[in-house]
Amino acid sequence: MRVLVTGACGQLGMDAVRALSARGHEVILTDVRPSAELPELILADLTKEDEARALVASCRPDAVLHCAAWTAVDEAEKPELYDLVYAVNVRATAFLAGAAEKAGARFCYISTDYVFDGQGDTPRKPDDCAYSPLNVYGRTKLLGEEAVRAACSRYYIVRIAWVFGAHGGNFVQTMLRLGKTREELRVVNDQIGTPTYTRDLAELLSRLLETGLFGCYHVTNAELPPELDRGDGFTKEGTKVGFISWYDFAREIFRQAGYTTRVIPVSTEEYGLSRADRPRNSRLDKRRLQETGLGPMPDWRDALRRYLDETRDTWDR
Repeated sequence: MRVLVTGACGQLGMDAVRALSARGHEVILTDVRPSAELPELILADLTKEDEARALVASCRPDAVLHCAAWTAVDEAEKPELYDLVYAVNVRATAFLAGAAEKAGARFCYISTDYVFDGQGDTPRKPDDCAYSPLNVYGRTKLLGEEAVRAACSRYYIVRIAWVFGAHGGNFVQTMLRLGKTREELRVVNDQIGTPTYTRDLAELLSRLLETGLFGCYHVTNAELPPELDRGDGFTKEGTKVGFISWYDFAREIFRQAGYTTRVIPVSTEEYGLSRADRPRNSRLDKRRLQETGLGPMPDWRDALRRYLDETRDTWDR
């Protein structure tokens, strides 16, 4: 299968290229800027309709994996950047989705838990229509979803959350950098969800694209199962069972990395410093993924362990 991967230089794109190639697919890479790591990269500005359509027409892919997106959540709130954010997350998606449909290609759009309102404590299902996103990033990603549904007859919409990987900035990287020089850190404990390791996500996406199981999916790493509970909601190592907060995630990062940094739980209001509103409830119901036989993904604690091993040269020195 010929797969066009957009945003190939990004955190997910790099792992997607590797996963698809490992499964024997012919991978065509595109991004807006050149990369020394990817000399075969095709440069294209997908916010320009003629470039997006010409790229798909010339590549003749069987599937398009659309990883490219504006993901700087706080920066997206700046009024002077709104047109650019909209162009990247909505217009480029609409152009590509239309071109993919014309070419008879499958289209996979990477979306986010931010399309929801972040309220309550119930895991969101893929067909839950109570969106009401809290910020510009979430609103533009939701509009991207709508563009895909309008243009494509064969699409996958994959919502993810709390992403970390070896090829870009992320929460784990930030905690390791700060934890190396600080005795304590304040981390919010009222935003609840589950992390997603891009290597695991990329492997799953490469298998999903091979199926005709079209529709909307929620994909994160798995929560730790109840049987690991020592009786108080935690494992014997002190890791939270089930859905976790950023505070819980930070504690486990430091535990696995061998840092002695103390983590202080604070509310979102106490933490402050954020231009964009963040969802308190990022719980995603992943049963549809399991019903297809594609899931579940490995648990997030195992994913973190493998990420730390993969990136050890960058932080353990």
